[in-house]
Amino acid sequence: MKIKDITSFLESIAPSAYQESYDNSGLITGNPDLEVSKVLITLDCIEDVVDEAIAEGCNLIIAHHPIVFKGLKKLNGKNYVERTVIKAIKNDIAIYAIHTNLDNVHVGVNKKICDRLGLIRTKILAPKSDVISKLVAFCPKENTQSVLEAIHKTGAGSIGNYSHCSFVVNGQGSFKPTDQANPHIGKADELEHVDEDRIEVQLPTHMENQVLSALFKSHPYEQVAYYIHRVNNHNQTVGSGMIGELENAMKPEDFLEYVKTKMDLKVIRHTAAISRKIRKIAVCGGSGSFLLSHAKRAKADAFITADFKYHEFFDAEKNLMILDIGHFESEVFTKELLSGFLTENFANIAPVLSRVDTNPVKYFN
Repeated sequence: MKIKDITSFLESIAPSAYQESYDNSGLITGNPDLEVSKVLITLDCIEDVVDEAIAEGCNLIIAHHPIVFKGLKKLNGKNYVERTVIKAIKNDIAIYAIHTNLDNVHVGVNKKICDRLGLIRTKILAPKSDVISKLVAFCPKENTQSVLEAIHKTGAGSIGNYSHCSFVVNGQGSFKPTDQANPHIGKADELEHVDEDRIEVQLPTHMENQVLSALFKSHPYEQVAYYIHRVNNHNQTVGSGMIGELENAMKPEDFLEYVKTKMDLKVIRHTAAISRKIRKIAVCGGSGSFLLSHAKRAKADAFITADFKYHEFFDAEKNLMILDIGHFESEVFTKELLSGFLTENFANIAPVLSRVDTNPVKYFN
C-alpha cells in the first residue's frame, strides 16, 4: 500500500478540484510512492502530532487542516509551521490535508455533524455552480450502448442519487473522408450518410479529461465528433454547509442541551431563543458565518457553526438562533469520518486517531 493509493481514494470521495481557492489541500510533505506503515488521523497537524506519529510508527498523517496555508519562504524553524514541516521531513513522515474539499461534498464534514445530531432529509445548504459540464457526442447507432457504458464507468452521467443518466436522440450524420483518412465507415472522397445517435451526459467539470479518454477509446470513428460546454446548474451534492430536520421539534432550551450533549461541548455561544420550536437545522463545520443568509432563506430555525463575530450575531434578527459551538468542536469528529472511509475500503489499514488535543482555544470553568 502506497501513500498515493490512499490519497487517490480520498480524492475520489472529496476531489481536490472542490477545494476553495485559498486552500492548500493535498500532499504537503512526503513521497507519494512511499509504502505506508501506519496512518495517523488528526484535525490539525502540529509538532506534538508529528511526535505522536513517530511514537506510533506512522509514516502518514492525514489532517483536516493544512499545516501550510501560505507559501513558506524559509525553513529555519522560527514558528510552529516550519518546525512541524521540518520534523515531518526529517522523520520521513508524509502529511496529507483534506480540508475544504471534504467540507464541500455531501458525505463530508457537514454530513458528519448532521449524523451526530440525528438530522434527516439532509441536503447541501449552498450548492456550487460552475462545476458541471455537458458532453455531446455523435456515434453510429450500433455503438451507442458500448460508448455509453465506457463513459458511465468514469462516473459521468451521475445526478444526485441517480447514475447512468443520459439522453439519446437519433438522426443522420454526414461526412466525406479525405484521401488521408482511415474511416470506420465509408470511402475516401465519397459523401457518406450514417444513422447516428446524439449522446448527451452530464459530468463534473474536473473529470473532463477522463471522460474524453473513455469516449475516444470506445468510439469506432477515427475522428470523434463531440463538444463540451459548461452549464450553470447547481451541483446538489457539492457546496457549503448542510441543512436537515430533527425527527421531533424541540423547545429552544431543550435544543441547546441536546446540541451540547451530541457534540460533546463545554459551552455554546448563541443568540436569544426564538419564539417557536426548533426543527429545521443548518450546519457548517468551522467558520460558517458567510452562510447565514443561506440559512435564513432556507427558513432554518437554528444555524450551528463557529467563529461568529460579535456584530454578526445581531444579523440573526430573531429569524433563527445562531449557535457558535467552536471551530475545533464543530470539526473534531472529522477524525472519525476519515477513519471510517479508510477502514471500510482498505482491509489492511487500522488508522490511529490522534489523542493530541490540538484545540488552541481553552476554557476556564
